[in-house]
Amino acid sequence: MADSTRGHVDEEALDEVVRFTSDLIRIDTTNRGGGDCQERPAAEYAAEQLAGAGLEPALLERTKGRTNVVARIEGTDPSADALLVHGHLDVVPAQAEDWSVHPFSGEIRDGVVWGRGAVDMKNMDAMILAVVRAWARFGVRPRRDLVIAFTADEEASAEDGSGFLADEHAGLFEGCTEGISESGAFTFHDGSGRQIYPIAAGERGTGWLKLTARGRAGHGSKVNRSNAVTRLAAAIARIGAHEWPVRLTPTVRAALTELAALYKIEPDLDDPDGVDGLLGKLGPAAALVEPTVRNSANPTMLDAGYKVNVIPGEAVAYVDGRYLPGGEDEFRTTLDRLTGPDVDWEFHHREAALQSPVESATFARMRAAVEEFAPEGHVVPFCMSGGTDAKQFSRLGITGYGFSPLKLPEGYDYGALFHGVDERVPVEALHFGVHVLDRFLRTA
Repeated sequence: MADSTRGHVDEEALDEVVRFTSDLIRIDTTNRGGGDCQERPAAEYAAEQLAGAGLEPALLERTKGRTNVVARIEGTDPSADALLVHGHLDVVPAQAEDWSVHPFSGEIRDGVVWGRGAVDMKNMDAMILAVVRAWARFGVRPRRDLVIAFTADEEASAEDGSGFLADEHAGLFEGCTEGISESGAFTFHDGSGRQIYPIAAGERGTGWLKLTARGRAGHGSKVNRSNAVTRLAAAIARIGAHEWPVRLTPTVRAALTELAALYKIEPDLDDPDGVDGLLGKLGPAAALVEPTVRNSANPTMLDAGYKVNVIPGEAVAYVDGRYLPGGEDEFRTTLDRLTGPDVDWEFHHREAALQSPVESATFARMRAAVEEFAPEGHVVPFCMSGGTDAKQFSRLGITGYGFSPLKLPEGYDYGALFHGVDERVPVEALHFGVHVLDRFLRTA
């Protein structure tokens, strides 16, 4: 039986989280972005586990095979706002020849679960299932209503996943004011013995851009002052070389303040040079905040021409842009200037930047849950440089946090494992996650 002072996690829950992680990895839900992903087998697997806990999961599709799962657990306090707990079922591609084990084997070797999705994010899906099923065995109910959602298509546009759910099934999320999902409460080792647990309280906005330059088509041997390729190349070079100014959001300011206190540094956060100076003193821990003190725009794709001796009349490029909460206007204005009069740009895909309060009761409870099981750790807030399904759920007024707890040993680079080769997660990290998630969800 579980120790009541340490939550409601029994040996069966610890066994199940490992098995669920492995089983879900073995279900290939590769999302290449072309619409051919089939999440349904994984969705049916998750729904079966939820049904085994006495819940009534709904399976919902916008496109055949692109399946989402939603279920609600009633809380003990009907006056409390509901909490959304969500994870995605799809994964990015993996080339088997690059891996030490087959990426869809779900192999458990030397206390580690291997495979695509081990950290992004079938581990969290498994943790949710294990906790919910443990509660069913113990007769536990949370304080707040919990809405459990497993989504499709997060690794692409989310149009078949959280976007579809937010737009077409908003009623399933009635009462939800906050949500938790991926990319937070993992162990970050700073190289000097400190263990930091960053909890995400914000995301930069997504601004994927399409740039189009037009000019005069002609023979490659002729002088051409209206060359579309030249115009595009000049704009791309300006974007790639641009130095974006420091802009501190409340979340990033709180992160820098807490990190400075941890390292006993007196920060000057009102001076851009002071911010860069502080980052230089934080060592490896600077990686937690450095990508989110500025907007960014990185050229990623070029498409021009069809024959070496023909100057094309049009050239196209794509840019991965990210902007801070409150930074979209500056982002747009800067892109207008950098592209210049000869290149047009538009959003190829756009999602809002998010910011969540770090002084909230929910953040305090996440902090307390981590500190109970990792008393040697230091919890700090941070802003994600990328994005999650929280962007789509924000359309429903849901404030999102990144909280998928893992206690990782030194040498595990959590960030590098995302979308990387040999993605894997220690069994003990999954056990830690179940304990912390149980503690938080019961008290949230």
